[in-house]
Amino acid sequence: MSKSSNNKILLSHGSGGKLSHDLIRNVFIKYFNNDVLTQQTDSAILDLIEGNLAFTTDSYVVDPVFFPGGDIGKLSVCGTINDLAVSGAEPLYLSSSFIIEEGFSIKDLETIVKSMADEAKKAGIKIVAGDTKVVDRGKCDKIFINTSGIGFLDPERKNISTGDKIQVGDKIIINGSIGDHGIAILAARESLHFKLDLESDCASLHHLIGEVLSISSGVKFMRDATRGGLATVLSELAENREYGIDLEETAIPVKENVKGTCEIFGFDPLYMANEGKVVMVVGNSDEKGIIDVLKRNPLGKDSAVIGEIVDSHHGQVALQTEVGGRRIVDMLVGEQLPRIC
Repeated sequence: MSKSSNNKILLSHGSGGKLSHDLIRNVFIKYFNNDVLTQQTDSAILDLIEGNLAFTTDSYVVDPVFFPGGDIGKLSVCGTINDLAVSGAEPLYLSSSFIIEEGFSIKDLETIVKSMADEAKKAGIKIVAGDTKVVDRGKCDKIFINTSGIGFLDPERKNISTGDKIQVGDKIIINGSIGDHGIAILAARESLHFKLDLESDCASLHHLIGEVLSISSGVKFMRDATRGGLATVLSELAENREYGIDLEETAIPVKENVKGTCEIFGFDPLYMANEGKVVMVVGNSDEKGIIDVLKRNPLGKDSAVIGEIVDSHHGQVALQTEVGGRRIVDMLVGEQLPRIC
């Protein structure tokens, strides 16, 4: 074997032959090792559970693949876990598939896979199936990852993903500052020379969400504010509903360096992507207890009540601005910052 085949991905690594076998054994099995995956069957055989299954899938093409606070691997695991968790489900199993460009560093691939394994272990879930494909140079930008996830959903929480039980007077909560991920990616991609001292908020939220659900049945809706940001999540929620949403700009947590960078580049923090933020709609009487629980967790220490459901401007989100004005907030049109996740 040539020296280059030891440290770079070759087309042969996707051939299904010895190099494929070695890559799976020396990288993927090495870090993802668990009792299901090591069976190496064509389908993962999972224990059945009683109740509803939540199932989600997502693809990750973030550029750059390494950024302050994470990388494409950590992002793929956190993103899929969060999609399950905000539906009220307990994440159990993930699959992961890789499309890798010929010439990609095996050392970088191992770093990415290790970060996935570390995040999965921390989250208490198993990566039980996967696939690897290699494409010619120039046919893929370094590496793309697809992850799918399965979780257990208590039937009593099926309404959380639809928001069908939302009513006027309910409060809107977010677990911390918005825009961190988007600005961290922008800084890494554009090699900004001024010091931002900012990391992506990329994190798995299901333990935090589980703590809330364990003390309250008053959570009526949850969504992670990823692409399109907070504004798009709430605009989608309000669309075609018999209620409106009022937001207070001064109540929405935004770090000063995020605000400043957004002003320089002409971005709006409300539309910036996040990878560790959950938006909750909760009953008015549950607001204080939920905020108390969130603030005790490091991922929720900056939680805030940012608005409420109102019986006016039905189907729309209205923002009370910092300067005393009022404007309608719509969902993102176009792409504010591409390849964010």
